[in-house]
Amino acid sequence: MANSGSCCSTQLIDGDGTFNASGVENFMKEVKLAECGLSYAVVSIMGPQSSGKSTLLNYLFGTNFREMDAFKGRSQTTKGIWMARCTGIEPCTLVMDLEGTDGRERGEDDTAFEKQSALFALAVSDIVLINMWCHDIGREQAANKPLLKTVFQVMMRLFSPRKTTLLFVIRDKTRTPLENLEPVLREDIQKIWDSVPKPQAHKETPLSEFFNVEVVALSSYEEKEEQFKEQVASLRQRFHHSIAPGGLAGDRRGVVPASGFSFSSEHIWKVIKENKDLDLPAHKVMVATVRCEEIANEKYASFVANEDWCQLEEAVQSGPIPGFGKKLSSLLDTCLSEYDAEATYFDEGVRSAKQKQLQEKLFQVVQPAFQSALGHIRSGTLDKFKEAFDKALNGGEGFSVAANKCLESCMVQFDEACAEKKTDILSLQMLLLSKQTGIHLKYERNCRRDIDAHVATVRATKISELTSSYEEKLKEALSGPVEALLDGASSDTWPSIRNLVRRETQSAVSGFSAALTGFDMDEETRQKMILSLEDYARGLVEGKAREEAGRVLIRMKDRFTMLFSHDSDSMPRVWTGKEDIRAITKTARSASLKLLSVMAAIRLDDDDSDNIEKVLAVALVDSSSGSAVTRSITMVDPLASSSWEQVSSSKTLITPVQCKSLWRQFKTETEYSVSQAISAQEANKRNNNWLPPPWAIVALVILGFNEFMTLLRNPLYLGVIFVGFLLIKALWVQLDIAGEFRNGALPGIISLSSKFVPTIMNLMKRLAEEGQNPAANNPQRTPSKNSYNESRAMSSSASSNLTSLDNGTEYASPLKDE
Repeated sequence: MANSGSCCSTQLIDGDGTFNASGVENFMKEVKLAECGLSYAVVSIMGPQSSGKSTLLNYLFGTNFREMDAFKGRSQTTKGIWMARCTGIEPCTLVMDLEGTDGRERGEDDTAFEKQSALFALAVSDIVLINMWCHDIGREQAANKPLLKTVFQVMMRLFSPRKTTLLFVIRDKTRTPLENLEPVLREDIQKIWDSVPKPQAHKETPLSEFFNVEVVALSSYEEKEEQFKEQVASLRQRFHHSIAPGGLAGDRRGVVPASGFSFSSEHIWKVIKENKDLDLPAHKVMVATVRCEEIANEKYASFVANEDWCQLEEAVQSGPIPGFGKKLSSLLDTCLSEYDAEATYFDEGVRSAKQKQLQEKLFQVVQPAFQSALGHIRSGTLDKFKEAFDKALNGGEGFSVAANKCLESCMVQFDEACAEKKTDILSLQMLLLSKQTGIHLKYERNCRRDIDAHVATVRATKISELTSSYEEKLKEALSGPVEALLDGASSDTWPSIRNLVRRETQSAVSGFSAALTGFDMDEETRQKMILSLEDYARGLVEGKAREEAGRVLIRMKDRFTMLFSHDSDSMPRVWTGKEDIRAITKTARSASLKLLSVMAAIRLDDDDSDNIEKVLAVALVDSSSGSAVTRSITMVDPLASSSWEQVSSSKTLITPVQCKSLWRQFKTETEYSVSQAISAQEANKRNNNWLPPPWAIVALVILGFNEFMTLLRNPLYLGVIFVGFLLIKALWVQLDIAGEFRNGALPGIISLSSKFVPTIMNLMKRLAEEGQNPAANNPQRTPSKNSYNESRAMSSSASSNLTSLDNGTEYASPLKDE
């Protein structure tokens, strides 16, 4: 066991295949491995001899493995398997340096140890470094692909597979970018995995279930030493905390505790040594494998660069190409024939396997072009279907009938268009894997799916338009009549609304159901749509009722005003004093209360019954009586609630509390109209009653009897009284006393006081003018007659020629000008 500084190393297995059990035990004690538990990682490296494996490990992990002296020639340096502990990396990391493969010292036939050591490394390691030269990528032997294939197969058969990281280290990287090298390596590893026979339990298990494949590239150590060291230092960082989730050794399933590492490793090596199925393929098979793959790659590259293929691939992107299948089949047949001619002398099994791989790669190349050709047919068929389908629908044909008819016609056209390509690529399909032979059927299904999707879209659009049309009809048929019925608000309002809704809904459902028959839908869906239409009609009425309920106060005031201010003939009511305002007010308020009770709840079901009107009448109208006031002391207010009896909350439009508030506001806003009517009636009574009371008349007759007898005895008094009567009559007419007192006593007195003096002055002026007229103008008139005419003329003149306005303006009689 060697120990240099903090690095400790030992030979795990010598060149003869003997396991160094005692050396491993001492090594474990030296590095105190048993104390690590599960917190340790194992890294191994494999690759061709003299490829710089030990040098890489020493720079990467700080180990002291023996390196080849280039000045002494290229020869075997590491024999068997050596193990050391990394320095400066946590957690504890063990590194195994394997003997190089393909070494001259062991010879061509003695490769059993190489296989065994590689299998051992994969079995015990968390991370396996595959050291390979950059220029050997693609070469079967140098890239260790046959060895990996055998190791995968045997390891799965011998051990429970564990997830191992395969880190491919590409040495002496050339100018080729790593992005171009990595896909080739990954593809090779995947193919090896797919070709390895697996146990039944892992038939479909992907490679990623057992291996994480990573690829890195390093510059030449001899030519670019500084760059090499920088790249190695960067790679070293990836091994810190490698056992953490997501790290290079993150999968810890099946990890053996550190204390049992020695026993576990010894047992694994023992099983590997006793196994007889780990022989590598014969040299002949190896050569056939490498050479057939080279030929296949050459023919693949030739086909991809073929000018005819490039032109065909470019042309098919823009549109359909006549004879596309024949041209493509000819190019493929030529490529495969050239491969068969060059690989005819190699092992038949290898040749056939490589030919199949070439066919797969060629199919991957031509598949997009062939799919484009079928895609053009598919899109053209869809366009034809849309055109024919729209034409059939516009022609009045049933939806389902038109869809089925157009679908059948277009699919026949699709099959006819694909017939040429199906025939031409028949030979190609026979060469391809069986899972790829259904490409035409796949596109046929896709074309049918596109058509079905278009039909479904049009169907949804048509049904939506049909539904909207019938909903609009219902809205037009129900909105206006329902609003008018609610405005009329009587005992028959809700029965009338129910009959209206039932009649219009049945009419709409009948037409809607008949229209849906053309869409060929199942009965359940059809019933759901019909039920949805019925629910829409009901919701429309409920919405209109809630809208009207929001304006109930306005409606109540309008109804009260109509009934209170108009008589039974709808004529404006004149308050003459004979009307019973109390009865009229009660009738108008009862009608408004009826409107409130109708709008308080929705009653669209036949079994809807309630006592809302009765409750409102008792609580609001009858509450003004004395008995009701007395009852209110001992009884609970029936409107002190947020819900009605026998009415659900969903059908309640106005709650009892809201009704009480609305009624209070309604009474407040209508009391002014009632008070105005009472005032007008009283004013009318005062204007029409000018006679004194009967007792005053009787007193006048009794007390004035003597004065009356005096007048009879002296007729001159009668003449004076008559003249006074004429003067008073003239004043009555000129002052319009009846009209002035029509608006009240006080306003009449004020108005008359302002006009009294001007009117007296006018009368005296007129009398003076009449007295100055010559008596000769009428010589033949008798005195009595003249006196009478003079009095009459004076009265008439005063009555008709003197007019006074409220502001005291006076107008002269036209007789003055005469």
